Amino acid sequence: MAVKRFKPVTPGTRFRVGGDYSDVTTNVPEKSLVRSIKKSGGRNNTGKMTMRYLGGGHKKSYRLIDFKRDKKDIPATVATIEYDPNRTARIALLHYADGEKRYIIAPEGLQVGQIVLSGEAVAPEVGNALPLKSIPLGSIIHNIELNPGQGGSMARSAGAYAQLAARDGKYASIKLPSGEVRMILVTCMATIGAVSNAEKANEVLGKAGRKRWLGRRPRVRGVAMNPVDHPMGGGEGRASGGHPRSRNGMLAKGYKTRNKKKISDRYIIERRKK
Repeated sequence: MAVKRFKPVTPGTRFRVGGDYSDVTTNVPEKSLVRSIKKSGGRNNTGKMTMRYLGGGHKKSYRLIDFKRDKKDIPATVATIEYDPNRTARIALLHYADGEKRYIIAPEGLQVGQIVLSGEAVAPEVGNALPLKSIPLGSIIHNIELNPGQGGSMARSAGAYAQLAARDGKYASIKLPSGEVRMILVTCMATIGAVSNAEKANEVLGKAGRKRWLGRRPRVRGVAMNPVDHPMGGGEGRASGGHPRSRNGMLAKGYKTRNKKKISDRYIIERRKK
């Protein structure tokens, strides 16, 4: 996929940079894999607003994605590459040989008509899912499990990928998109290749209305509020508001909030880049 610029026929298209969707092959999702979504508007079950700046947005349906890739050694044909309004990556519809249909996150380079497999003895080719113990060292991977059978939870957004750096005993060392190097059990599954739609990072919305279509309401700066509303509010004129902090007083921009006794610290070899 590539991005395209628009002629400035309106103020909203003057700075807009959007995707050309040339990789999308259909605009009708598989009906059996679609579920409805109820919007919350940022409110909980009592109607109290617990998340600010959420609301509105275009109506959309959820596509059920197979993050586990647990249909082992059954060949599947890529039927379509589709747009998913719930994620930045493209999704691919697989037609399995036994008749079942499933969506997966589409890796870069996946083509309609291609055969993909999942299992321990399959070839390490783009779109195939294997346990980390079966993947060659140095391979580019995505949709990585943290626990066996849990389903992929890392490197799933557009253009993301991790690299299998090493294996030692029952653990493999993975270099994640953040730069963090982390140990993961070799029995965890991962998919070969990088996630599709890498050009998503170059898109520019162009106007505030497009953000509203995505379900985001205008965000108010803390320094623009009154002291009763925010720790950084109040003051005469354009007061800076003191040290940056959240609405409930938690310090920001440098203050570490990670629990020092977090269990997963023992699996992190190298911290993410600052």
